[in-house]
Amino acid sequence: MSDREIDQLLVDKAKQGDKHAYEILVLKYQRKLARLLSRFIRDSAEVEDVMQEAFIKAYRALPSFRGESAFYTWLYRIGINTAKNYLVASNRRAPTSTEYDTAEAEGFAEADLLHDVNTPENLMATRQIGETVNRTIDALPEELRTAITLREIEGLSYEEIADIMQCPIGTVRSRIFRAREAIAEQLRPLLGTSEDQRW
Repeated sequence: MSDREIDQLLVDKAKQGDKHAYEILVLKYQRKLARLLSRFIRDSAEVEDVMQEAFIKAYRALPSFRGESAFYTWLYRIGINTAKNYLVASNRRAPTSTEYDTAEAEGFAEADLLHDVNTPENLMATRQIGETVNRTIDALPEELRTAITLREIEGLSYEEIADIMQCPIGTVRSRIFRAREAIAEQLRPLLGTSEDQRW
């Protein structure tokens, strides 16, 4: 039985009033959802609140879940929308435009530059790279941050991301490309790469 089939079985039981089945789904996805939400909301107590609200919304909306997408895809969409609503309500909405163009590309070249050899210099450089990447992701417009987080941190496919973000796959590819370009721009001084090197 696949993971998706197990989730669907639990959803069906939860729809019939089996609260334990929903608790299993909450336990299964709470860490992943918290990690995703922490990309939007920095305060861990606020992340917990938003996550709880997302799980409550999902529970209330279970009767409308038809199983056309995976449960976690549906849950992530609810989580992201709950986080967006929270940010808007607290006047912390992220910008929605960027200076980067919408050309499409994928993949990382020169990823071997990021390998750590455990020397103090390399450890410090690795920490600087990580801080730069995190800072850059945090500063990205909301739609770019969501796309890159779902792809690179959550490991979701383009199809799953398109489903969660409710946009075409081409738009997802463009957003991920633009996010990677923004990260590459910030990493160039640290890595000594030239502008013509692609990520």
